[in-house]
Amino acid sequence: MESSAGQAGTVRADDVRTRDRVTALLLEHGPQTASELAGRLGVSPAAVRRHLDALEAQGRVEERTTAGAQRGRGRPARHFHLTDAGRSGFAHAYDDLALTALRYVAASGGPDAVRAVARAQLAGLERRASDAVARTSGAPVERARALAEALTAEGYAASASAIASGGQLCQHHCPVAHVAAEFPQLCEAETAVIGRLVGTHVQRLATIAHGDGVCTTHIPGPAQAADRVRDHMRAGNRTPSAGPVPGERAARVPRTAPSTSTTPTNDRERTPA
Repeated sequence: MESSAGQAGTVRADDVRTRDRVTALLLEHGPQTASELAGRLGVSPAAVRRHLDALEAQGRVEERTTAGAQRGRGRPARHFHLTDAGRSGFAHAYDDLALTALRYVAASGGPDAVRAVARAQLAGLERRASDAVARTSGAPVERARALAEALTAEGYAASASAIASGGQLCQHHCPVAHVAAEFPQLCEAETAVIGRLVGTHVQRLATIAHGDGVCTTHIPGPAQAADRVRDHMRAGNRTPSAGPVPGERAARVPRTAPSTSTTPTNDRERTPA
């Protein structure tokens, strides 16, 4: 039993390595037929086809008919291409490119220029998410839930929940975290977008870009905001008549007691004369 399990694990590991080699060949040499891949790998076309079927099921490659290419008796050749998902498995330098571009923008135009780039970059996201948010009720928490679904579709892995003080939006992934770590204007612009979409002022409590495990945004509930206003107004109305704190009361007594007790006595003593 253990030997069989070990063999199965070895086969699976070999399959993974072979499929990685297939995608690497497609990346290096472009679209190819199963026979061409088999020749480069030194295996049979049937074996390659099995791996290609698995890669197609994973969405990493796709088979297309190549115009102008013929095989056999005039039949069009079927070539395998890498998909965007297949390419995403290889290393990219997008972060380096974005950082280089924003550093140039900052050096040329200052922080405001970086903010303009951040707003422009998020404009499309805001436009797409606004359609989903507009279909919900006017409550900020409900709008936040719809926004979380829209953000998840954009790759942010977001969720929203109601809490005692209103609502909370959590983003468990940030596609631009490495860039935002150097340019917080990206986080500022994103927070502004969230506030506009949920329809109220929001507060960023944590961000992945600054080392937190999740980007957390607090959404105050309308009742909470109204209570704060009422409490402030009540406190203001009580201020003129409110008594001093104990320490102040103790300090005032010695100063006021002599004036209220001795002055009337002196007046009464002088009256008979």
